[in-house]
Amino acid sequence: MDATTTHAAPVPAALFDGPFEGSPRAAAIIERVRHYLHGELADLAREHGITHEGGAPRELLRQVWRRSHALGYYGMTLPEKMGGLGLSLLDHVLIKEAIYASGSPFAPHVFGELSGPPRVGALARQATPEQMRRFIEPVARAELAICFALTEAEAGSDAGAVQTHAVLEGDHYVLTGRKRFISGSPFADHAVLMASTAHDPKAEREVTAFFVDLHAPGVRVEAGYKTMAGQSSTGDIVLEGARVPVAHRIGEPGRGLALALGRITVNRLLHCPAMVGLATVALRDARDYATERRQFGRAIGQFQAIAHMLADAATELAAARALMLHTARQIDAGAEARAEASMAKLFCSETAFRVADRAVQVHGGEGIVQGRRVEFLFRMLRMYRVLTGTSEIQKNTIAKELLGDLR
Repeated sequence: MDATTTHAAPVPAALFDGPFEGSPRAAAIIERVRHYLHGELADLAREHGITHEGGAPRELLRQVWRRSHALGYYGMTLPEKMGGLGLSLLDHVLIKEAIYASGSPFAPHVFGELSGPPRVGALARQATPEQMRRFIEPVARAELAICFALTEAEAGSDAGAVQTHAVLEGDHYVLTGRKRFISGSPFADHAVLMASTAHDPKAEREVTAFFVDLHAPGVRVEAGYKTMAGQSSTGDIVLEGARVPVAHRIGEPGRGLALALGRITVNRLLHCPAMVGLATVALRDARDYATERRQFGRAIGQFQAIAHMLADAATELAAARALMLHTARQIDAGAEARAEASMAKLFCSETAFRVADRAVQVHGGEGIVQGRRVEFLFRMLRMYRVLTGTSEIQKNTIAKELLGDLR
């Protein structure tokens, strides 16, 4: 990708004018990354026919990861000691929102969210020097891709019910089981994988974390299915007697679940800018269509039914965004914000889906045809009501924080 030969598309204007809520540094990053998304990456998408629906092949993604790293975007959310920018959570949220609001099919790959630095940044405190050298630093440099593997057929909302079994034999663990719905696994080199080291996984809970080479004997990724969004970036990791060195265990035995859930509050919040950004794209597309589409001699946006749908969507989206930013400020100020993060994830996911639903309705027949972006966004934003804790799980967390441990 050569920045000198790109022809940047116009950067979409904000829906409403207003002061920027983050730091001047974040504003400057957003300005640069928008031009990257609408310039080089837009050219790359056109050249290779990449859309939201189909996604990009592994080698093309690696090209995007390497270029994003060279421009300073790929690892910007890492701690400063790992080459990141030491961003506040508020700045992180605002930058991520802007990336997703670009509408680029490469948006998830600028930070390397599915398979890059966000998957390993929190592990630096637990990793050994050898693990840093072999796994974490190459991921941070966009040399290797990694995924996070916790979910199983019987371990979804009940994350501790892991049945993938790790049995210690000498200086190796032998792993057997199947991980399900693992984002980024089809193009990952390694996984941070949770397995039970209990004598009887069905009777005891002792979840331990491992770095697992996805190209090793006894390990394979099955990616022959797609999510409802139509993408194939999700797969199963099948372990059939895979031998993993003890040196690849992360932290102490039985501490894997704490490792997996240790940043769940922040991680729940960090799903919100993606939802808000994608909903912004849907609302912008609906607004533009309402100004262009004419019926009965005038733009359909002049009909009150259409105008009110847009007004409701804009109002609810503004409320969701405000809750997201409030929660980021709370965490930056030192609050635990467990309830607030769950509120933000709950409200942003439900609101973003309603916005996409209205966008489809505004488009009418055009909105239900595959190939229209609002139709894809409808399916994508429906998924966020399940990902990283369902809406019902968020309500459980909020109620627990509100009511305490009732007995």
